[in-house]
Amino acid sequence: MAARVEAATMGGGEIDEESDERGSMWDLDQKLDQSMDEEAGRLRNMYKEKKFSALLLLQLSFQSLGVVYGDLGTSPLYVFYNTFPHGIKDPEDIIGALSLIIYSLTLIPLLKYVFVVCKANDNGQGGTFALYSLLCRHAKVKTIKNQHRTDEELTTYSRSTFHEHSFAAKTKRWLEDRTSRKTALLVLVLVGTCMVIGDGILTPAISVLSAAGGLRVNLPHISNGVVVLVAVVILVSLFSVQHYGTDRVGWLFAPIVFLWFLSIASIGMYNIWKHDTTVLKAFSPVYIYRYFKRGGIDRWTSLGGIMLSITGIEALFADLSHFPVSAVQIAFTAIVFPCLLLAYSGQAAYIRNHPHHVADAFYRSIPGSVYWPMFIIATAAAIVASQATISATFSLIKQALAHGCFPRVKVVHTSRKFLGQIYVPDINWILMILCIAVTAGFKNQSQIGNAYGTAVVIVMLVTTLLMTLIMILVWRCHWVLVLVFTVLSLVVECTYFSAMLFKVDQGGWVPLVIAAAFLLIMSVWHYGTLKRYEFEMHSRVSMAWILGLGPSLGLVRVPGVGLVYTELASGVPHIFSHFITNLPAIHSVVVFVCVKNLPVYTVPEEERFLVKRIGPKNFHMFRCVARYGYGDLHKKDDDFEKRLFESLFLFIRLESMMEGGCSDSDDYSICGSQNHFKEKNENVATFDTFDSIESITPVKRVSHTVTASSQMSGGVDELEFINRCRDAGVVHIMGNTVVRARRQARFYKKIAIDYVYAFLRKICREHSVIFNVPQESLLNVGQIFYV
Repeated sequence: MAARVEAATMGGGEIDEESDERGSMWDLDQKLDQSMDEEAGRLRNMYKEKKFSALLLLQLSFQSLGVVYGDLGTSPLYVFYNTFPHGIKDPEDIIGALSLIIYSLTLIPLLKYVFVVCKANDNGQGGTFALYSLLCRHAKVKTIKNQHRTDEELTTYSRSTFHEHSFAAKTKRWLEDRTSRKTALLVLVLVGTCMVIGDGILTPAISVLSAAGGLRVNLPHISNGVVVLVAVVILVSLFSVQHYGTDRVGWLFAPIVFLWFLSIASIGMYNIWKHDTTVLKAFSPVYIYRYFKRGGIDRWTSLGGIMLSITGIEALFADLSHFPVSAVQIAFTAIVFPCLLLAYSGQAAYIRNHPHHVADAFYRSIPGSVYWPMFIIATAAAIVASQATISATFSLIKQALAHGCFPRVKVVHTSRKFLGQIYVPDINWILMILCIAVTAGFKNQSQIGNAYGTAVVIVMLVTTLLMTLIMILVWRCHWVLVLVFTVLSLVVECTYFSAMLFKVDQGGWVPLVIAAAFLLIMSVWHYGTLKRYEFEMHSRVSMAWILGLGPSLGLVRVPGVGLVYTELASGVPHIFSHFITNLPAIHSVVVFVCVKNLPVYTVPEEERFLVKRIGPKNFHMFRCVARYGYGDLHKKDDDFEKRLFESLFLFIRLESMMEGGCSDSDDYSICGSQNHFKEKNENVATFDTFDSIESITPVKRVSHTVTASSQMSGGVDELEFINRCRDAGVVHIMGNTVVRARRQARFYKKIAIDYVYAFLRKICREHSVIFNVPQESLLNVGQIFYV
């Protein structure tokens, strides 16, 4: 087990060499360090540039169909009905609507998302929180300031630098100047996330209900209630099998969606040839102008139905996952885009001859000989589309949880092969209940379509605003290019948004209510988390006080190891002083464990832990910082504790080769040091130590030369001592901090803290459950603070 080890030296100079001896422990560490360097290089190359052969790229493009494009591909099921819910008054309106669909697909999914937004992925991860993580790495916009400069040295912590007087630097300073701007950015991200969660409810509802609606075409005696019942049964079955994951059946998704695209394209060509080839003139944008020139509020509000032709783009970006951007681009341009154009053109050609069939345009346009096979394919495609949106919702919840914006819920890893395939039981059942309520409550596609369009257009607006910052801070584009992208995107999306405002009372209120509920939960939870962290920071114990207690800390040091969990990556937490003030004894070895999440997708295992010493050696106090990305999962086994001790032992072995002791205090603050071992010859190696005083003193470099045999006997003795203490027992000490509103606080803060946050804390998972701490080894230290 490799670990990242940090140490601060109290003295400098060379250590005497004994060139004739080579310690076995140094051999082990030298080999370990070499493997660390090789692995770090491999990871850097992997994350910086991914090269794929042409055959592999085509294979990945095919596989991306089932994961990325299922939602967007099933839109032909319901677009024309939602565009003309009251029937078609003028046959020329069909050409205008088709022209709007064609250019909507060209401008938004093709040009904006596939070729621009998808390139803003975070090491392959998409979604609003992925964009936020990119911004957090390039500007200090995190509201919880728990990052350290050593975090920036991770192989997955990619970032770019820019000139001090550049437009990007000015924008960065503008964002960092005020807390209100950081908060506004986070709220924007949360709004986008909540709307995607709303999509996770509305997509299965409208997709499955539209697919099941095909029963009434060939079986006209079936009532709408039966169709709704069939849709509900499918939805319950879909959500009930989520805990199995998609790994076992995921290989079916791509063939199903590929068959779906081929089928709708073939039927589209057939309908164009049979019914009306003149619909192809819709490729001229002139007919958009003529469509609106004929006037009428109905034509403007019909944009709400046109909007549904590009729904699924938010899932496209959120589900980017393990596919390279080039594979996603090939799949869209070669298969998805032309097949959708043919499908919509074919439906328009059919409706031109049968305008009274607009309510069931998709199923009515299917030739009778292939109707039932097409019904089965459509139902399967709707299920795949729903699965993609549900998976995207799970991923976003996991990301929000890692950023401290969602209560701790159970997250299950459903695949051994893919890190991103997860299942969140609590959210799954909430989505199912809400999805069934929407399906049974509205009972028709029109109202669900209005709700769906409202959610998607808000996600698009949020993505545009975040992409503006990405282009400035991450890509460092010229401000003129940024302005062109932002203005063009906002003009198109605000046009759709204005049309959706007319449909708020016709179902568009649903995603707003759902998003408001989730936004309230996420905002209150993040506020409480932020205040708890600020309380810990302001009340941390002075190192001078700890040193004044002496090696025994003024108490009886009993055999054993105490793991004190804290949110602080520096300083001694207040719960420790509270503990030793009220109890007469403390363990012989104390390790302060800080588990923190970084704005990166994953932290490699060999870079997971940072270990430092607190105080002189005879205090036997250490700090271990465990770093996780927003995509990493805490494994529910003894692996965490095992790896923690392995990192601690490695630190002690490496430290024993250095002269003097180590200290990590508030006076010296956190020691942000990095050991880079470089082999100079057969017996001698050099390592550099960087000591930083947490933004108080500049970084300084101390270079030591160590022989292979310079093992200090104290290090070996300390290892034996810690092993004996470990055998005596490990106790997990966790703080149980209760947050309450002050008496003089405003009423809304009292409601948010004393009721909403308190309720969320009560129903969420405890830290001890997440780290699988045995109850017999758990010790909670309670404390109360007021905000």
